[in-house]
Amino acid sequence: MISSKAKNRMKRELSLEKPIIWVGKEGASLQTMNEISRQLEKRKIVKVRILKSALKDESAKEIALKTAQQTESTLIDVRGHTFILHKPRKKRSEKPL
Repeated sequence: MISSKAKNRMKRELSLEKPIIWVGKEGASLQTMNEISRQLEKRKIVKVRILKSALKDESAKEIALKTAQQTESTLIDVRGHTFILHKPRKKRSEKPL
């Protein structure tokens, strides 16, 4: 679980950044989920923007929650059509001697 101070710090850091991934009219497709997972492994924090055409069936919060669940990440914030996901990097296990 992430503390509220850490969440606020992440929100501040990404407030001026542009979204890395855009969810298009297909919604949260398998390709989009794979790309989000790959970016989370690379960056730890990802900012995602949802196009209006993707919001026909679901709300932005529903899409964000579904994405966080499928990518096994933590939903930090949802504002309008933009949300932030965080996934800590996996620690490398030490190699036996």
